[in-house]
Amino acid sequence: MYSIRLWAARHARLLELTYQAVEPVIIKLQPLWKSVGYARAEKPVARLEQACKGLLFDCQMCGQCILSSTGMSCSMNCPKHLRNGPCGGVMQNGNCEVEPDTRCVWVEAWEGSQRMKNSDAIQIVQLPVDHLLQGTSSWLRVARLAAERRESLK
Repeated sequence: MYSIRLWAARHARLLELTYQAVEPVIIKLQPLWKSVGYARAEKPVARLEQACKGLLFDCQMCGQCILSSTGMSCSMNCPKHLRNGPCGGVMQNGNCEVEPDTRCVWVEAWEGSQRMKNSDAIQIVQLPVDHLLQGTSSWLRVARLAAERRESLK
């Protein structure tokens, strides 16, 4: 899993392009999500999301995905669960002080973000994790928010 996670950060631009192609499909399916009901769609969509993102990013399913801001490196893989950058314990070789045999999630995030079109997004301060959303689908949340934005513009 760790080697795939490193691959994802090294290929952040490719994965960013892939997500940009998939996101509109998820949003266009919003009428389906609404007709089925978000509560009923949540479990199967979250399972699918966990399977995809779990394999590629070792996703922890926080429900508030920021992969597009963190160079396709899941910040929740940080042993200290830091959401806005590295701690002061990053070793000289870029490894983690808590898990010395692994690269710091935030070193990977920075390098991955520099490969992405919107590389400055990593500098945006993220809100704290809402633990009530743990295990829920961020994909459905994106679709719902896009629909709400569309409705508010009408």
